[in-house]
Amino acid sequence: MALADSSVMKMSKTSLPGVLILEPRVFSDERGFFLESYNQKILGEAGIEEVFVQDNHSFSRRNVLRGLHYQVKHAQGKLVRVAAGEVLDVAVDLRKSSPAFGKWQSVRLSGENHRLLWIPAGFAHGFRVISEGAHVLYKATDFYFPEFEHTLAWNDPALGVNWELDGEPVVSAKDGRGVLFKQAAVYD
Repeated sequence: MALADSSVMKMSKTSLPGVLILEPRVFSDERGFFLESYNQKILGEAGIEEVFVQDNHSFSRRNVLRGLHYQVKHAQGKLVRVAAGEVLDVAVDLRKSSPAFGKWQSVRLSGENHRLLWIPAGFAHGFRVISEGAHVLYKATDFYFPEFEHTLAWNDPALGVNWELDGEPVVSAKDGRGVLFKQAAVYD
């Protein structure tokens, strides 16, 4: 369902309240392309009025799975995009007051489809790399505080996230120790 459709960016709702898929207009010619990956005015008109304080860039190889990460204290909203490669990006609603509490949404983001995913504060976030490698960039609404980071078990059967796995994923030791949803710290 389209939320807004401007000449610069199309926005669509997902199954999770507040999580949006953003599709910028791409201007292409024989030289390449141009797009606006962030426009404060356009996002503000869609209700995304948060201030971004940190930009992050990660590179990961095929089948690396990162997440599911979140901070209850110093909660972060994230505007995620992929500059090169392709990932399956996942958000899990951890807001007790939400009708979608404990539900997840996945979206394919790639350097070719140019999509962005807006994940407001109150969600765990992670991704799995589908391509040979992927450059993931995201803007965050609060700073990263390692002492407040939580990791939700990416493979919790109660959540049942379909990571579209192609073999065993490559997971960090920290992500391998993620807690089950029933034991996780959540948002009020």
